[in-house]
Amino acid sequence: MTGTDVIDLGLPLTEKSACSLRAGDVIHLNGPLYTARDAAHQRLMALIEAGEELPIPLEGQVIYYSGPTPAPPGRPIGAAGPTTSYRMDDFAPELYRRGLRGTIGKGNRSAHVRQALRRFGGVYFVAVGGAGALLADRVVAAEVVAYPELGPEAIRRLQVEQFPVIVGYDCVGGTAFVGEKPLT
Repeated sequence: MTGTDVIDLGLPLTEKSACSLRAGDVIHLNGPLYTARDAAHQRLMALIEAGEELPIPLEGQVIYYSGPTPAPPGRPIGAAGPTTSYRMDDFAPELYRRGLRGTIGKGNRSAHVRQALRRFGGVYFVAVGGAGALLADRVVAAEVVAYPELGPEAIRRLQVEQFPVIVGYDCVGGTAFVGEKPLT
């Protein structure tokens, strides 16, 4: 792949589509994805530990680590930039085990998240931090689907078109982060 190639990728993901990607691939995501940050992840894990049903499906889904700002008039969402991903590292392996196929955020992930990507056939995408207004232009619809009392940290279902991301970690241990070694 050259630096100018862009892969249009439909959501939700299959294991095959997630594992066809390689670190450094430039992607445009199209379809539904979910937002969730720290507080929502804590609630999801509490439901898992209690053996209760989750408010969103996980199989094949992508979670975007974002807490969007309120929508201005006539727009589905306000600024929707990525948040730092490592804060969700304690939760991510279990969610991948349950069928989550991808996450979107910014920054590096821990070794146990990278190992979960390999074991369960997942992918970690990075979005450009500081570009929340630009990324919001790629959201065509948004609705709160769980935990509305959390405000910006509520879980939202977004419909995205041509949402730009880069594969940060792939399911074979590759990394797009300079100076970081691939998993072997």
